[in-house]
Amino acid sequence: MKKLILSAVVFLTAITSSAQSEKYTSAMRSNIAAMDTSYRNPANLLVLANTFERIGMAEKSQWLPYYYAALMQVNYGFMINDVTKNDALADKAALLISKADSLSPGNSEISTVKSMIATLQLLVDPMTRYMEFGQVSAGELEKAIAQDPSNPRPYYLKGQSLKYTPEQFGGGCKTAKAQLETSINKFATFKPASELHPVWGKERTQVILQECQ
Repeated sequence: MKKLILSAVVFLTAITSSAQSEKYTSAMRSNIAAMDTSYRNPANLLVLANTFERIGMAEKSQWLPYYYAALMQVNYGFMINDVTKNDALADKAALLISKADSLSPGNSEISTVKSMIATLQLLVDPMTRYMEFGQVSAGELEKAIAQDPSNPRPYYLKGQSLKYTPEQFGGGCKTAKAQLETSINKFATFKPASELHPVWGKERTQVILQECQ
């Protein structure tokens, strides 16, 4: 009888766990699919950021919801381009990505978003903040590449940064092109770990590379 009860408990636990997993996957899939269209209206990025954060709070052990929440938060900052709001948006994104980092340390995708957050802070005043946040941003990209050399996104961000850096400071299309081409080559072979893992960046890389041809 005890064995029968134990078997029933294990069976019910497995069913409950499976249902929760399916609910999580469905919610994540739906919100990831909404990301592309949300860029048409920056305010929607904050809605998505809040939704991803709620998923993270409910799941507790999953790093991807906090990762996407931080990504939406920082991209909202880039899109509205209001330097008076950058620090507050960056602080919120940093809090979110730190939660992802605690759940998945040494993660290339997380380091990539950390670089983006530092860039958002840099843009408040590039002349006075470059030594601090410029170095943080570049350092996180190098860390991301070391953590996963197959990840195309750090190379894309390096190329994008170089394109908009004046030539007298080592930037411009000539130096950006190599990084962008490396990114495109890596996108061609990159395989996300699951349908929920990051795949963004290819189209934007292609656009910037075309501008440098």
